[in-house]
Amino acid sequence: MTKHCLVTGGAGFIGSHLVDLLMDQGWNVTVVDNFDPFYDKSIKLSNIAPHRDNPKYRLVEEDIRNLPGMREKLNDSYDVIVHLAAKAGVRPSIQDPVGYQEVNVTGTQNMLEFAKERNIKQFVFASSSSVYGINPNVPWSEDDHVLMPISPYASTKVSGELMGHVYSHLYDIRFLALRFFTVYGPRQRPDLAIHKFTKLIKEGKPIPVYGDGSTRRDYTYVEDIVKGIRSAMDYDKTLYEVINLGNNKTVSLAEMIEAIEQTLGIKAIIDRQPTQPGDVPQTWADADKAHRLLDYEPRGDFSREMARFID
Repeated sequence: MTKHCLVTGGAGFIGSHLVDLLMDQGWNVTVVDNFDPFYDKSIKLSNIAPHRDNPKYRLVEEDIRNLPGMREKLNDSYDVIVHLAAKAGVRPSIQDPVGYQEVNVTGTQNMLEFAKERNIKQFVFASSSSVYGINPNVPWSEDDHVLMPISPYASTKVSGELMGHVYSHLYDIRFLALRFFTVYGPRQRPDLAIHKFTKLIKEGKPIPVYGDGSTRRDYTYVEDIVKGIRSAMDYDKTLYEVINLGNNKTVSLAEMIEAIEQTLGIKAIIDRQPTQPGDVPQTWADADKAHRLLDYEPRGDFSREMARFID
């Protein structure tokens, strides 16, 4: 029998790539997305355009904060929920902490309630490397339980992981929290640095660089992230796990800018800005657990995939 996956945030960057893979594999897919105005709705609509006429695909325009609305509109049976919908971004969360709490915490609780009510036993949750905060013990391991989030966004992701543990314990829902590390690739959100910098450099405009360029990120290619999610959908050993999905290596901000310059053949105009509140100096994933439990092998090469993104 064909399996059915419910993907929240399935019209977004990572979600639409996951949907592409699931459709290729013959799944039935229902996408819940509220088309949050954080960026242009037309971008998300183009992400999902290839599937709109496919009978195995269904789009439900609804807000995860509205549990009665989801109960009413989501009337199929589902084998797994992949919960990607969230208010995203560290810096915007500092401006709107209450909004982030409502969507990311209450919305996640609503999805867990929905899973409980519909007896959906597999739940994959998009967490974030930001939960580690300013932890100096790199590479970051899931065994390090001293989380030090420094933004409202990060705190909402910690809350989601803990709430998942509650529902897993009480209702036997298998809950896998996947901590994504700086995902990049085609369809990347326009507010994220790689996308924003590429556009500005192409237009000959200055790029805002916060700090001295020494901050480092574990950039993870979207195809690797999607393979990790897909493996988590099939995982059946334990009821609750928190797993890093990263690339297990870091790239500095200065190196990232240099890669864009080299690919475009254009020199960036740098507008130096002070370090932003909520930004961490580095992210770096220990991906051993993902390899062990999900057979996760990141293959994205930063320079090569940057060129693909820019294409």
